[in-house]
Amino acid sequence: MTSDLPKTFPKDFNKLIDKIRAYNSNIDVDIPILWKAYSFAKTAHKDHYRHTGEPYFVHLYQTAYILAELNMDTPTICAGFLHDVIEDIKIPEEVLKNEFTPLIVSLVVGVTKISDMDFESEQQEQAQNFRKMMLKVAEDIRVIIIKFADRLHNMRTLDAMPPEKQRIKSLETRDVYAPLAHRLGMYRIKMEMEDLSLKYLNPKIYKELTERINDQKKRSRQDIDDFVNLIQKYIAEENIEARVFGRIKSFNSIYNKMVRQNRPFEEVFDILAIRVIVSSITHCYSVLGIAHQKFTPITERFRDFIATPKSNGYQSVHTTVIGPKGIPIEIQIRTDEMDKTAEVGIAAHWRYKETAESDELDKHITWLRDLVDILKNDTRDDEEFLETMKIGLFNDEIFVFTPKGDLIKMPIHSTALDFAFAVHTEVGFRCIGAKVNGKIVSLNTQLSSGDRIEIITSNSHNVSYNWLRFVTTNRAKSRIKKWLQRHEFEHSVKLGEEILEKGLRKAKLSAKIKDAKSHYKEFAYDTDKLFYQAIGKGELTVKQIIKELYTKDEEIKTSEGFLPSLKQYRSTNGISVSGYENMLVQLAKCCNPIPGDEIIGYITRGRGITVHRHDCRNIPNLEEEKDRFIDVKWQVKAGRTFVTRINIIGEDRANLIYDVSQIIHDQHTNMLSINFSVEGKLARGQVAVMVESLKHAERIIQKLKNIAGELTIDRT
Repeated sequence: MTSDLPKTFPKDFNKLIDKIRAYNSNIDVDIPILWKAYSFAKTAHKDHYRHTGEPYFVHLYQTAYILAELNMDTPTICAGFLHDVIEDIKIPEEVLKNEFTPLIVSLVVGVTKISDMDFESEQQEQAQNFRKMMLKVAEDIRVIIIKFADRLHNMRTLDAMPPEKQRIKSLETRDVYAPLAHRLGMYRIKMEMEDLSLKYLNPKIYKELTERINDQKKRSRQDIDDFVNLIQKYIAEENIEARVFGRIKSFNSIYNKMVRQNRPFEEVFDILAIRVIVSSITHCYSVLGIAHQKFTPITERFRDFIATPKSNGYQSVHTTVIGPKGIPIEIQIRTDEMDKTAEVGIAAHWRYKETAESDELDKHITWLRDLVDILKNDTRDDEEFLETMKIGLFNDEIFVFTPKGDLIKMPIHSTALDFAFAVHTEVGFRCIGAKVNGKIVSLNTQLSSGDRIEIITSNSHNVSYNWLRFVTTNRAKSRIKKWLQRHEFEHSVKLGEEILEKGLRKAKLSAKIKDAKSHYKEFAYDTDKLFYQAIGKGELTVKQIIKELYTKDEEIKTSEGFLPSLKQYRSTNGISVSGYENMLVQLAKCCNPIPGDEIIGYITRGRGITVHRHDCRNIPNLEEEKDRFIDVKWQVKAGRTFVTRINIIGEDRANLIYDVSQIIHDQHTNMLSINFSVEGKLARGQVAVMVESLKHAERIIQKLKNIAGELTIDRT
């Protein structure tokens, strides 16, 4: 290939090579393969032009150059040149395989697959696209870094696009790519993406901020220079070598402060930042001491991300001090290596992925592995999935400790149960309680930075559907769902087989039980267990099976509300349910059953078991699926209370609401709500109260009936 190289290279190619070497002068740049990618892309796109009027190759070159600025490796830069040849030029993948290494081709294919995803689509499609993108990114994270470079250059040249296209691209950049860049620690990319998105999504605000910040720069330039010189002088006096420079924070950062604090630009004070780069961690803390000695620190603004790095690898010491003119100034102190990581995040470690520094790479992508684990096993609806992704990409962190003093980083709002799963999956499964700072707490207790947590475990697994209601970390949710899905399958199989046998007996088809079990393939199931599972989950009913297999042979008597009798299991709602251990049990809100009511359970599709009163108005609506009814019984601990709603209709009069409230108060009953409306002379109301049993409710109703006036009173 060397013989194909020209005697002299174009200026832009030389500029690219210089940029690659600037990162590490000792690096052996693979010029032949870079030149081949450069030439291949230029030839393939020779007849294509951008909306700006420039040759399309300008975009490909700029994408590759941004990747060089990010210190990426040669295959990634080559893929930057080639990232559009499959999608736009329709060059077959096989042609690329004949010209380039499998790694380069794999990266180009990966970028192509995530380039045609529409994040402005309906929520369901949007969620599916996000899932696909993250799974592709997890195969090789360089795919998303190439996409960042591609998108960043497109945003820099978005002026040439129609307004609607500007809006769509800016929303996608702000809501998808900038958060991902943030999560990978690529702050330089993230900030520019956010600023450019703001420019097109809110041009009026952007223009105003531009004018004000430019004005502030003119007025503050001397202040910044003076402060930089002053702190440089103090540092030099301690014989510490340091690079010190000042800046005004990004547009989007300032705008977010204005919105979050509900303040105009003039009242957002901490827009100035000083960065100090030193050679060692020891010098970082020495400079911190100098800053606090020479200036007044704002203590609540101190953050030590060296001792406790962010999950994306970011390290620095942050402190805010009052400058000479009374202006708050943030000082960020870090080493050279930390500064590289802060600027380009995961890309700072990519060249060394085969060496000891691969540990740093692993730190960056631990969250991605957890995310992929979720994506492969996720069963949430699309709205919940997208919301979880937003939380995962933008989360703040807390720092907590094990009993031995080991530090664990967790997302803000994490609970004691989240901590158990962070320690080890098996610890989470066996968790029955926790101690926070020596005090026993419930598993849903939210943790704070500095807490010391001890997990109390048992010898058996104690997983519950209820846990999903309060855990917040992706890791905990994923592990719990996996466990429940595995065990739910086993229970669905058992329940489905029981439903089939009972249903056939009720239909006077006992002799057909063995035969029916052998026909699972006729219903498109590969195994009898999948067949039983479908019956247990309600995807297939006994009625459908009978109709398909036996209605031609004889007249069938359909089952009349059979109730399978399996071993009893006490649920967390104080209800004993037939079979289905760990199944989510909920009291139906349409009838609000309370202990003493006759009740019946209904196996829903995907929402566990709902318990209704026998006389619930919705029971007739479920008659078509009687094989989904199961036995349930009250099994309540003393002191447990339940919601019941009491309806009151009568003639409107003065003090009616007062009299109702007083009676409930006299019965030492907690009232959740009371609502009345008046139509003419008729008053209609409903009171929600907490009662222990049917007798308790009946006692309240009887007392209410003694109120003066004609009243009709009953429960919902």
